[in-house]
Amino acid sequence: MALHTNNSDNDMDETVVSEMTTGSRSRREMMQQVSSVVGATGLLFGVQPAWAGIDPSALKSLRVEGDDTGATMRLRQMEAEKDRPDDKLDIPFEKLDDGVSYREFRSGKGEAVVQPGSKVAVEMTIRCKSFSTANEPGGVKYFTTAQDTDFNELAFTIGSGEMSPGLEEGMMGMHKGALRRIEVPATMVFAARNANQLPLPSENNKEGKRRFTALFKTDATLLFEVLITRIK
Repeated sequence: MALHTNNSDNDMDETVVSEMTTGSRSRREMMQQVSSVVGATGLLFGVQPAWAGIDPSALKSLRVEGDDTGATMRLRQMEAEKDRPDDKLDIPFEKLDDGVSYREFRSGKGEAVVQPGSKVAVEMTIRCKSFSTANEPGGVKYFTTAQDTDFNELAFTIGSGEMSPGLEEGMMGMHKGALRRIEVPATMVFAARNANQLPLPSENNKEGKRRFTALFKTDATLLFEVLITRIK
């Protein structure tokens, strides 16, 4: 028996395939046109389309519900600046004529620099160089803005007499976001204590108070770890 092929069925299959291909191509072309229109509209009005969902970087600038003072948002921005790989680079200290020395771990950015008269805000940790432990080989801390202030920040004016002149000397030239460890010699630390120019531990920081008192019975050299958060 001869095999009979139904040409009409084959023609129908080819027609269906052709229509499916054409339909699929038409849908693709339509979607491409829609995407082009949306993209062009975004460029026209200065809006970048969020093809992958919400842009995480945009969330950082959103207000936090109940954060009337803006403190929570500022702390979030500060936290984002921490723990960069280049903060751990071994960079030598630069010595200044008055005995202060500093090591800059991060250069910061922006045109504004710390200079006499600058209004600055900083995150700060202060360490007693003569006291060290296995966990804190660089010196135990007696003060941190994170523990001893309300907003993890100290604000002062350079040259106003609020802070140790040795500390301010080591901060000169810093940009916003810059991070330095500043070593202030014992003679300048004693003078700053007598002039009430050293940040003090909070009432709840009993260990910090004990260390601060003990500091002046030995070598009083201090290490100030300073992160600039604002400059005016």
